[in-house]
Amino acid sequence: MDLSSPQKVKLLAIMDYLRTETDENNPVSRQELCAKLNEMGISSNVRTLSLDIETLIDAGYEIMTYMKDHKRYYYVEDRAFSVPELKILIDAVQAATFVTDRKADELVDKISALGGRHRASILKDNIVHFNTRKHSNEAIYYNVDSIETAIRKNKKITFRYFDVNENGERVYRKEGEEYMSDPVALVFDDDNYYLICYTEKYEATTNYRVDRMDSVTVTKTAVCPETKKLRRTVGKYTESVFKMYGGETTEVTLRFDRSLIGPVLDKFGEGVPMTADVDTCSATVDVQVSPTFFGWLAQFGGKMKIAEPESVIEQYKGHISEIQTGV
Repeated sequence: MDLSSPQKVKLLAIMDYLRTETDENNPVSRQELCAKLNEMGISSNVRTLSLDIETLIDAGYEIMTYMKDHKRYYYVEDRAFSVPELKILIDAVQAATFVTDRKADELVDKISALGGRHRASILKDNIVHFNTRKHSNEAIYYNVDSIETAIRKNKKITFRYFDVNENGERVYRKEGEEYMSDPVALVFDDDNYYLICYTEKYEATTNYRVDRMDSVTVTKTAVCPETKKLRRTVGKYTESVFKMYGGETTEVTLRFDRSLIGPVLDKFGEGVPMTADVDTCSATVDVQVSPTFFGWLAQFGGKMKIAEPESVIEQYKGHISEIQTGV
């Protein structure tokens, strides 16, 4: 497309202005639009503008037009996102701990702009900065980009992984030695972003926080066949993971007070089958048996218990005993 053509530049300028500056509540009159184009150095008059708008409509652009007080007005009504949809996206960015403050501000600006200038102003005026636990690793965007590239190309990745000490300093695991794993999927869980990896050497699946990774590199080595199989069942895998802490996946039957139906459905999904009697309910679910699972269970006190298997009951008793005896 030859953008040096004055007519094509004019059509692009008209459509860009209508998309960013107008909506059903903020139309622009034909005279006002002509004046705006002339301010941009693009020659325009009422007669030629009407022809330009007709050309854009014939080309498939949805430009609304109506007459009021002997003036013709134009606006673009069709948006990819409504204000409530954009608000949900903005709140999700604000709530995501792994998105740094600076990146969150950039994302909010971009999301707001999807609704046009007037809606962007409304959305940004109503932003509530309610997450004060943002992480500081700016490299997370680059990590996600590299991981997604590796998943798409079915390649292994290398990376370094770190924890944070009491001074907020990075402490690298394996003394900074690189990990090499097959990326399976990226998963958002409990305010954090995780990478599920499969390691062929150990025939095991491990989860890493993306904001705790650095030096992520896509290798030329192909992932193993098992990794591709795991990608098809990753949904079931994530259902059994509690806050991404590892543990042996086991079928566990829980018996709980009827008042806890909501929390159980929130954790395991609204499709989990239950049986009920007068005061209690039971549900059999797949969980990764770990301290995180026991911590979730303990918050309900005597209102929820493990009915079976006996092996998990004994593990839970041991966990409680360790808490009682202290460090």
